[in-house]
Amino acid sequence: MRVMQYMSALEIYMLSMLTTSTSLTMPADIRQPQPIEVYQRKVYSKIQFIKFIFLYYHVVRQQEGEALFDQSCLSIGEKAGAHRRGVYVTTCVLLHPFTNMQRTLALTVARHIALRKKVYSLSFRPTAAMSTLLINQPKYAWLKELGLKEDNDGVYNGTWGGKGEVVTSYCPANNEPIARVRQATLEEYEETVKKAREAWKVWTDIPAPKRGEIVRQIGDALRQKIKVLGSLVSLEMGKIYVEGVGEVQEYVDVCDYAVGLSRMIGGPVLPSERPGHALIEQWNPVGLVGIITAFNFPVAVYGWNNAIALICGNVCLWKGAPTTPLTSVAVTKIVAEVLEQNNLPGAICSMTCGGADIGTAMAKDERVNLVSFTGSTHVGKLVSLMVQERFGRQLLELGGNNAIIVFEDADLSLVVPSAVFAAVGTAGQRCTTTRRLMLHESVHDEVVQRITKAYKQVRIGDPWDPNTLYGPLHTKQAVDQYLAAIEQAKQQGGTVVCGAKVMDRPGNYVEPTIITGLAHDAPIVHTETFVPILYVLKFKSEEEAFAWNNEVKQGLSSSIFTKDMGRVFRWLGPKGSDCGIVNVNIPTSGAEIGGAFGGEKHTGGGRESGSDSWKQYMRRSTCTINYSKDLPLAQGIKFE
Repeated sequence: MRVMQYMSALEIYMLSMLTTSTSLTMPADIRQPQPIEVYQRKVYSKIQFIKFIFLYYHVVRQQEGEALFDQSCLSIGEKAGAHRRGVYVTTCVLLHPFTNMQRTLALTVARHIALRKKVYSLSFRPTAAMSTLLINQPKYAWLKELGLKEDNDGVYNGTWGGKGEVVTSYCPANNEPIARVRQATLEEYEETVKKAREAWKVWTDIPAPKRGEIVRQIGDALRQKIKVLGSLVSLEMGKIYVEGVGEVQEYVDVCDYAVGLSRMIGGPVLPSERPGHALIEQWNPVGLVGIITAFNFPVAVYGWNNAIALICGNVCLWKGAPTTPLTSVAVTKIVAEVLEQNNLPGAICSMTCGGADIGTAMAKDERVNLVSFTGSTHVGKLVSLMVQERFGRQLLELGGNNAIIVFEDADLSLVVPSAVFAAVGTAGQRCTTTRRLMLHESVHDEVVQRITKAYKQVRIGDPWDPNTLYGPLHTKQAVDQYLAAIEQAKQQGGTVVCGAKVMDRPGNYVEPTIITGLAHDAPIVHTETFVPILYVLKFKSEEEAFAWNNEVKQGLSSSIFTKDMGRVFRWLGPKGSDCGIVNVNIPTSGAEIGGAFGGEKHTGGGRESGSDSWKQYMRRSTCTINYSKDLPLAQGIKFE
């Protein structure tokens, strides 16, 4: 088997003819799709390859970044046409082996770029015809109300663009393609940063209350599109419709909150110990805020950052999750229209859809004054190191291994719906999802029985069906993680009470799962698996429960159910929960925008949304003003 370091569209066609058992002919009109199927065919040494190769080739990495896949799936024959770098012979699609996310790449005869990784074998599959895109089906015509189309620009900096890799977005409920987005190149990222910094010069001169008025208009524009945008969140991310609409509502709410805050931000005037002097704390915007968000809240998390950053006088550059690019585009179109109506530079709220290369560039870029990152602890560590290396500011909102603790005096009528909501909401894909349910030994069996009964009544279905309470996982990779976690739990002594199955239907559906019998320090219990698996633990004492709550690496959200007020205040105190969110008699999920959102330890320490989180988007200066005719120096020093 020969190692291929270079490859062209023509060579792919030659390869297909040499390795498939069926006879293929070159299409008369190269613009017509020509599906080719070749499955795991080897490349033999006698084949002479011309060095015309892919524009781009990305090696797919496993989630932890430890291993490389030598095999990728390719789709051939979607379209052909002119391109500024050459002439398309055809296009191909890389199919991620876990997530099923397709990346459309252009093949050209005008570029010579070496592959980053030697290719040992290839696997081909036919490309879906353009007519199969959901956006072209009458049922999904509402997508065009958001300005979306078959192929969408994924870069905005006052003008729309996108010259990079083309990504196809898929619906998790049926794994059908929705539409495509052209991502940013590093050159476009560079251009966007320059335009954003120029736009800052305009935006920061506008008084804060006037900036608040613009944010109010953004909130109103979102409110007008709340149902259709919420439907897109449901379609592309997979969360149920009511959650999709609720997520857009969070952006609206934080806009309303920011409007009031725009008249209140500032520092105190402090008493000076020197006569004729004033001591002032001055707050100014940091400048350019880079916002990197995750797939599970593709609207709200951007909104928390964007609204507060704007009223503080900053401009924003957003990189959304690569699996929810249509939502990023739709939100940006809404915001851009408001800026345009007010004759303001669009680059005030810029966007670059992209992968790890764009995120890395943002983290390393000294011109990005603050990087707000929401995502996994693993990637958060990498981002943190890159930002810290340049002594930049960072706001991290990472994972959570959240616990509900149920004491013997708890009101079980509150416990059951709280635990079910927090454990299965968004199919277990929230940072604040309850993953550990700690039950006092006196109520353990009863609570398990009642929650199991409730789980079996959860309505599973299409996320846009208003009767559905539980939708699909976001990717096929998540399904694999779900199965792997269940197997590990069994090996470590766990007993499956309900669930633990992949559902026999289209899409990424799994049954919400309850597992009992594990030790509190079992490795799987200490692992944040972003899927709907609830580990039920049995405890004997308050001290034991509090200690178990705090022994995991993350520190995002926590809750106890009790009527004992002494216990409540011990829980809130220094020996209680070490989380950023410490609740009593409510779920771990469902935070209000008025409070600061974030956590401790491996959750990152950042705070978003309410309270005084605005301070993270500003820099503080201490200013001493002498308005007297004297000059009293420190330590009483005098110069004659």
